[in-house]
Order: sequence, then structure tokens, then C-alpha cells
Amino acid sequence: MMSPRSNKLGRMALYCVLIVFCIYYLLPLYVMLSNSFKPLDEVTSGGMMALPQQWTLMPWLSAWSEAQVGVDATGLRPYFLNSIIMVVPSVLITTVLGALNGYVLTKWTFKGATLLFGFILFGCFIPFQTVLIPMARALGLLGLAGTVPGLVFVHVVYGISFSTLYFRNYYAAFPTELVRAAQIDGAGFFTIFLRILLPSSGPIAVVCIIWLFTNIWNDFLFGASFSDFDSQPMTVALNNLVQSSTGVKEYNVHFAGAIMAALPTLFVYIVAGRYFVRGLMSGSVKG
Repeated sequence: MMSPRSNKLGRMALYCVLIVFCIYYLLPLYVMLSNSFKPLDEVTSGGMMALPQQWTLMPWLSAWSEAQVGVDATGLRPYFLNSIIMVVPSVLITTVLGALNGYVLTKWTFKGATLLFGFILFGCFIPFQTVLIPMARALGLLGLAGTVPGLVFVHVVYGISFSTLYFRNYYAAFPTELVRAAQIDGAGFFTIFLRILLPSSGPIAVVCIIWLFTNIWNDFLFGASFSDFDSQPMTVALNNLVQSSTGVKEYNVHFAGAIMAALPTLFVYIVAGRYFVRGLMSGSVKG
């Protein structure tokens, strides 16, 4: 048995180690944030680790609405809106379809349901690069090439395997007796889904939404491959912002733009992070 004093010292040592690792991982964020409020000459003078001596919001204003991202384009603002318009419907549609698939595969089982789930699950392991050419062809045939709805379609198709996996595993632990009792009372397919399963799906829905939001918002490959100049998402525009700089690199503007691109995902995790952990523990990783 450890004495209370030894236990306290061990806890303090553990906290010290955690603090060191926390500082280590937050250091890049500190550098980005502090330098985004500095004039360019202060950044290039070699004081990137120091706090700003002259605070300024010009890098943020330039990244948002004035920096030249491309021909006849000003700032990241329109591309931020493109990402919002792309992410919100993609996440909602994929989550709803995944919930329906999980409901059918667990509570309305049919011959070949396990095999079908295996084929859907196979989609989780397909690399992005292998679908670029067939997806481009499909978008062309549908008339969605180079549009934000086309990007929504791409992310729904690619994300539905993951959302189905999450909800299928979650609903597998849901009492089937409740569904059978509702059927005896005359409840139909959608009534059972909307009034029994969906209200109890909050934890796994949060997991699915956070995972989809993070992956879709941070995606670069699909955005660069399937969008044109007017429909580019935030990640592609940020890359263009950095690459378009000629001569002296405007690091302060680049840092500000990178933080803008990361803020939505940071906000989602800060607001719903604890629910994400609860959702994982409540069944999303069960086999």
C-alpha cells in the first residue's frame, strides 16, 4: 500500500508530465496566434516566439477580405461560406441516411442483410485517390461538376459507410422488444424510427456529426479535385492564399487564415467534445 504522501507525490508528478505535454502540443497554436496579431516586419525580424509588441488586426482583415487568393478574388470570406454551405447539408444528409441504414440492418433484418452491411462497410476502407476518376465522371453525368452541390454529393457518398457503421452498432444494442411492441400496437416503419429510435440516438448522432464535420471541413483532396474557382472550400482557398504570395511571405496573414480555417472544428469540439466521448462509450465502438 502506498502512503498518502507517496500517492500525492505521484499525482503531482503525473500532472507535471501532462502539463509539459500540453505546452508542447499547444506551442504551434501559440506561435500561430501570437504572430497573427503582429505586423509583418515584426514577424520577419526573428521574434516569432515573443508576444506582439505592436498589436494589429490587419493580418486578420487581409486574410478575411483583402488578401489576393486568386484572380479577381478577395480574401477567404466567400470560401468560408462555401465550406459552410457544403458541410451542413453533407453532415445532415449523411447522418440521417446512416441512421436509416442502421435501423434497417438491425431491426428490419432480411436475408442478405449481413452481406449488404459488409459491402457498405467496405466503403470505409476505400482510399480517396481511387474514387477521383469515377466520381469526376459521375459528377459530369449528373451536371454537378465544379459546384458546391457536387461536393455535397461526393461527401455524402463517401461518408455514408461510416455513419451506417456507427448507427448499426449503436442500434444493435437497442432493445428489439420495444420495436416489436410498437409493431403490435400498429406503428409503422417511419413511426418507430422517428418516435422510438431517433429520440434515443443523441449520443451516437453527436459522434457521427462531429466525425463527419471534422473530416468534411478539413478535406482538401475532394475540394481541389471537384470544385472550380467559385465553389472552392476553405481548405483549398487557404492553400491558394499561401501559394499566391510572391516575394516576401506574409506569414502573419497566413497564420490568421489558418486559424480561421481551424476555428469551426475547434468550436465543435469545445462545445460537444464531452458528448463525443459519451457517445463512443455508449455503443459506437461495439462490434
